[in-house]
Amino acid sequence: MKNKSAVLNLFNLTLRLNGFPIAKAKTELDKILSFSEVDYNTFLSQKKKEIFEYHLQHNSHYKSIIGAKRIENWEDIPVMKKIHFQKPLEERLSAGFTRKKVYINKTSGSSGDPFVFAKDRFCHALIWVNIMRRFQWYGLDFNHSWQARFYGMPLDFIANTQLRLKDFLSHRYRFNIFDFSDAAMRKMVAKFRHTKFDYINGYTNSIVLLAKYLQQENLYLDTICPSLKVCIVTSEMLFDVDKKLLEERFRIPIINEYGSAELDIIALENPEGIWMINSETLFVEILDENDRVLPYGQEGRIVVTSLYNKAHPMIRYEVGDIGILDEKSTLQRPILKKLTGRTNDIAVLPSGKKSPGMTFYSITKRLFDDEGNVKEFVITQTKLDTFEIEYVSERALSTKEIDEMERVLGQFLEPNLNYVFTRKDTIERAKSGKLKQFKSMVSVS
Repeated sequence: MKNKSAVLNLFNLTLRLNGFPIAKAKTELDKILSFSEVDYNTFLSQKKKEIFEYHLQHNSHYKSIIGAKRIENWEDIPVMKKIHFQKPLEERLSAGFTRKKVYINKTSGSSGDPFVFAKDRFCHALIWVNIMRRFQWYGLDFNHSWQARFYGMPLDFIANTQLRLKDFLSHRYRFNIFDFSDAAMRKMVAKFRHTKFDYINGYTNSIVLLAKYLQQENLYLDTICPSLKVCIVTSEMLFDVDKKLLEERFRIPIINEYGSAELDIIALENPEGIWMINSETLFVEILDENDRVLPYGQEGRIVVTSLYNKAHPMIRYEVGDIGILDEKSTLQRPILKKLTGRTNDIAVLPSGKKSPGMTFYSITKRLFDDEGNVKEFVITQTKLDTFEIEYVSERALSTKEIDEMERVLGQFLEPNLNYVFTRKDTIERAKSGKLKQFKSMVSVS
């Protein structure tokens, strides 16, 4: 029985052995969750003040960002952007913290600005305790639930072997998301057939490609792997048409996760279908273009504060996404009503009109999916009036199909734009394995 218990708690044990105080973090989380709404509001005010004053006193880099600016209210605090982190980590750590005393990782750079970040060990432990609590909404336990993982991986032997070991200790199997050939897909399906996975977690587009293969072969994942309980997609936008396909081919709940590696899970859809913001370790605001806080229900830039990270300031940090907090939100129970795209994905047109890139992408996606021939595509705005659309398909688009797409896009955007369609064998992904669906090479003034 002791051996079984040790195995079942391997994930927690691994965190503890790496110096992360799980028990202390659990106590803190229990305290936060026990607050009444009034007590929580007081707690939040205190934590915001505490983390700001801590970094102002102990972090010279953050102090230089604030400068001589007079801070009288929370809204006076400058918004941090990724550009503020483009310097060596050692110059950004708070006093008393070194590389050996913190958790270190780096962003994938999918937004164009990768950087190395750090979290103190208590902060990192609290993050994991809270993630485990939220995943328990779906009957998942990191100590024994097997995860089918669709994230990036290093391809060199040593780094890949180390990651495979880490995955094993974390009860997960990582699929290669750099190869979606039919042969690779058959191997994926075989792995599902012979492994009792409890859930799927990973990049949206990679998981959607699996669903498209199942559709092509007229297969259903719940019959291939009956142990599956839920699929949690993250990192990339999940469109309604893709969610419908996943539900049809997996026949398990499809859950939206919204997170940021440098912060935490920002929001996770609960079993009632509500995107609950993480108000336990984070404070989320929606700002307009002038950094003013917008009321619930209005769309703006998502800005997040890490309430517990003392090693590295993440205060009013602009994630790079655009979203809306639901009108029913409270400080204790904020709700993400909608995630609409990234701030740097804007299509600028010759008339001066600006169109959100993800909206443009969704229109094109619907056009492609009407036919079902195109498996994957990306859009790049190369000039003010020119969009290049690379796509992977079973057959090349016909002239009639291209003409129809150009007609609809012209109605949605504006007339007299140029579209260059290029059929590819594969779509190039970032080193992380993420697929950047839309990008503009035209500056936004």
